[in-house]
Amino acid sequence: MRKRPSKAQQAFQRGLAAFAQWVQREGTDRPVSRGHSEQITIDSEADPVAVKLGVWVSNTKSRRDKLAQEQLEALRELGVEWA
Repeated sequence: MRKRPSKAQQAFQRGLAAFAQWVQREGTDRPVSRGHSEQITIDSEADPVAVKLGVWVSNTKSRRDKLAQEQLEALRELGVEWA
């Protein structure tokens, strides 16, 4: 039986999905402003969820030394230079 992801893992995945959507639309040249929210649809949710993407990017960058290797790799795949 698989363990359910922790709240932190779920939050990272939501942020990553929102960031992937941003990169697809805006590219990697344009930074995400701190106040930006991105609407994403999560499999189990009927309504889109707002992810505070600017805050997520800032927090993820400041805590990058605590990220798992898979998380860093996922960020690198999206073109994040500091990952």
